[in-house]
Amino acid sequence: MNLNFSSTNTNQLNPLGDEGANEVCIANISPKERKKRLDFAIRQGVIAVMLLVALLYFDVHVLWRLPLFFVFAAATSSYFQWRDKT
Repeated sequence: MNLNFSSTNTNQLNPLGDEGANEVCIANISPKERKKRLDFAIRQGVIAVMLLVALLYFDVHVLWRLPLFFVFAAATSSYFQWRDKT
């Protein structure tokens, strides 16, 4: 059995080695668009929490809370896009 291990400084997570580890993320959207994404995330988050509180208050069946996942997912996705500047 012949095992060939290379002695280069690479791994599967970063195949270039340590060369690209210190790169800075440059925003690819304008500050105005980032503000829109943050505003959308806040609005969706508030709406989702209000709907969840209402559903809990009126003791609605558990399955009716399932669609709230999509509202929370939209808010979370928009928030992370704002935070990562993408």
